[in-house]
Amino acid sequence: MSEFRIHHDVNELLSLLHVRGGDGAEGYIDLLQKHRTPYVTTTVSAHSAKVKLAEFSKTPEDFLRKYEELKSKNVRNLDPLVYLLSKLCEDKEMLQFLQQNAKERSESSANTTSTTTTSYTLPQTSTKMSMQELDELRKKLGNVTASSNAPLPAEVTRKMLRDKQNKKNPTQPNPVFPNWVYDRPALLGDFITSPTPAPDPAVAIGTLPLPTQEQALVEDLLFVLIGVDGRDITAQPVLGRQNRSFIVDSTLDMSIKELVNRILPVASYYSTITRFIEEKSSFEYGQVNHALTAAMRTLMKEYLILVTQLEHLQRQGLLSLQKLWFYIQPTMRTMEILATIASSVDKGECMGGSTLSLLHDRTFNYTGDSQAQELCLYLTKAASVPYFEILEKWIYRGIIKDPYSEFMVEEHELQKEKIQEDYNDKYWDQRYTIVQHRIPSFLQKMADKILSTGKYLNVVRECGRDVTCPDAKEVLYTLKERAYVEQIEKAYNYASKVLLDFLMEEKELVSRLRSIKHYFLMDKGDFFVHFMDLTEEELKKPVDDIVPPRLEALLELALRMSTANTDPFKDDLKIDLMPHDVITQLLRVLAIETKQEKAIINAEPTDVALSGLEAFSFDYIVKWPLSLIINRKALTRYQMLFRHMFYCKHVERLLCNVWISNKDSKQYSLHSAKWFAAAFALRQRMLNFVQNIQYYMMFEVMEPTWHIMENNLKTASNIDDVLCHHTSFLDNCLKDCMLTNPELLRIFSKLMSVCVMFTNCMQRFTQSMRLERLSQEQGTVDGPPAQSDHAEEAEKKRVTTKFLGEHVDALQSDAGFEATIVKFDSNFSMLLLDLLDKLSIYSTNDCEHSMISIIYRLDFNGFYTERLERMAIERSQKATA
Repeated sequence: MSEFRIHHDVNELLSLLHVRGGDGAEGYIDLLQKHRTPYVTTTVSAHSAKVKLAEFSKTPEDFLRKYEELKSKNVRNLDPLVYLLSKLCEDKEMLQFLQQNAKERSESSANTTSTTTTSYTLPQTSTKMSMQELDELRKKLGNVTASSNAPLPAEVTRKMLRDKQNKKNPTQPNPVFPNWVYDRPALLGDFITSPTPAPDPAVAIGTLPLPTQEQALVEDLLFVLIGVDGRDITAQPVLGRQNRSFIVDSTLDMSIKELVNRILPVASYYSTITRFIEEKSSFEYGQVNHALTAAMRTLMKEYLILVTQLEHLQRQGLLSLQKLWFYIQPTMRTMEILATIASSVDKGECMGGSTLSLLHDRTFNYTGDSQAQELCLYLTKAASVPYFEILEKWIYRGIIKDPYSEFMVEEHELQKEKIQEDYNDKYWDQRYTIVQHRIPSFLQKMADKILSTGKYLNVVRECGRDVTCPDAKEVLYTLKERAYVEQIEKAYNYASKVLLDFLMEEKELVSRLRSIKHYFLMDKGDFFVHFMDLTEEELKKPVDDIVPPRLEALLELALRMSTANTDPFKDDLKIDLMPHDVITQLLRVLAIETKQEKAIINAEPTDVALSGLEAFSFDYIVKWPLSLIINRKALTRYQMLFRHMFYCKHVERLLCNVWISNKDSKQYSLHSAKWFAAAFALRQRMLNFVQNIQYYMMFEVMEPTWHIMENNLKTASNIDDVLCHHTSFLDNCLKDCMLTNPELLRIFSKLMSVCVMFTNCMQRFTQSMRLERLSQEQGTVDGPPAQSDHAEEAEKKRVTTKFLGEHVDALQSDAGFEATIVKFDSNFSMLLLDLLDKLSIYSTNDCEHSMISIIYRLDFNGFYTERLERMAIERSQKATA
């Protein structure tokens, strides 16, 4: 059971029990995770638990009756549930709590019912109801209850199954028997009950001598044993899945009647088995049930041969009731077992794997009875043949041929072409899935390997290669599991190796991943310098004004001008302009409802009007079957990491441009240079922050995690391991780069915004000072300019006038320059301290030790240590207050 499933079940249980306070679900989940064991209930433990519950129950007969009913229906996990309930009975404190909780729930539901419903009173009658009328009313109510609980007619059930199967395979409808097979009851071999009762015989059999009575009853019994009513023994009609009962002439001698009643259960078993065979041999009930009925039909032939031999003895006058009872006893046990199995399969509505589970469990339950176990083993072997044929095709060739939906693996119609668009692993996870109730109990432990084996072969087959396991042998049912377990293990190992070699060698999976790393994780530094230089002006535009073909052309040029030109897969790299910011993209990656995801959903996006830089991302073309590993979900995670780092690189370039432009300040007066001193220091702190964050992400997160994944891929034994290692790599990168924590992400986004606004402000101030100097130079020029300089001076004057008009506000605000820088410094320091404080909390409480590296890098000289300690003390004081 997955952690998310446990979390959901614990929350549901706490909600039902109205438990509040304490550690909440998290505390109970931790306890469950620590103490759960692979304990499996045995027959002995289940029996002792059943006895204990029966002793504890106020109505033990009802409990045992219900248990046997559920057991006959082959209900899964019944014994573990009974074992759990027996353990609850031993805990007195738990029992008191449950009783109190049940009392409170009943009272609250009663109050709710009383407030929402209207009470009615029966009208008073003038006459009292007689006992006869009361009995008739009881009978009617009993009939209504019986009819409501009765199973659906066989015709309706067959039609429902047929429609379900034809819906799954509309092009190949399954065959059906003609209607006359069901419309002619004389063909079934069971009793034909007449709606009108048989006339009373002229002479009551009880008035005849005992030898005559015995001979008449022997003849009647021989008829009844093959499904034909006798003169003095008649079958009663059956309703639903009831056992056949018989009416024996009441005038019969008691000694003979007692012996007849001993033999009649065989006739009841015959009727049950015959009805089961005729119903379940229909195509709609599947191949496993059809094979089971065929095996039962073979056994019934031996039974009919025995009855025929007894008839021959009867004609010769050599068969008495005692001899009939003697000859029928060996067959009685066989018929009882067959009838019990037939009733259980019918009540449990078993098909396919569930039928095999029932037969397997019966075979093991008869361990002390060799004859009964041999009979059940024969039936299980016969019924498992069609199931194992489907299994062999799946594990040896990766093909499912299951027209009646009996096999444990179910195929869903999903197109592999859409794997490039889906933001999840739906194709790999949902194309083929396990259906729990179709898994035979003897294959439960191997179910996952069976699923994986066929999936691996199916992927290779869909790539146009015909694959067949070289060690393919017939799989046969046996009580020794090792026989077919070894076959499944061999098929699994072959399928794993075939698909892994196919992806790693022929499709060059690792080389593809390295190519993606070059671009999405910014591995090629010279390529990004070329690319950002070429696209700087284009990406400054709003996203709606950008021409994608132009960006594609610049990308192609940057690829050819850098070391990325040696990458054989560089042509698969494409440009993608996203319609959302990085936080929204994060929401599209997360696929599971968690507390973290809900917090991220509530987080406000930082971008309102996207620029090209904020919307820019790379995309990558991946074809089948590599798209199983590098699917859209994985690519989206790569994109988010890239956009995060690309924007950091953009902010770093902006700060470096400020450093270059600030070189002009050396040409100004000392007074102006003093104004710039605080700005220079703040710019250096910002640059130090951005560069250290980039270094941390690239060399302390991505590079080590990549090497771990690469080493794991070398030792991977199957494609599921590859998927797991690749997903783990991306998850760890996202987590350690602070992209899965909305609080850290929000603070980091604000820091980046402050840096960008600071660079814009500095560029405006620098530009204004240039214009001021330019105007001063124009005012101090001596003498008229030469004729050749007139045009140049006129152009300079026009440009200067334009700049002065555009930056007049900046010039006027020069007096507030110091206050502006102080405000930027205050905001940046506050946000940086907040980030370091939150990182300190997460690294301590959530054991995210990798994030401590950011604190050490940004606070390398202890500049922020004192303030962080002060914030920690204030936080602890608030917690204790």
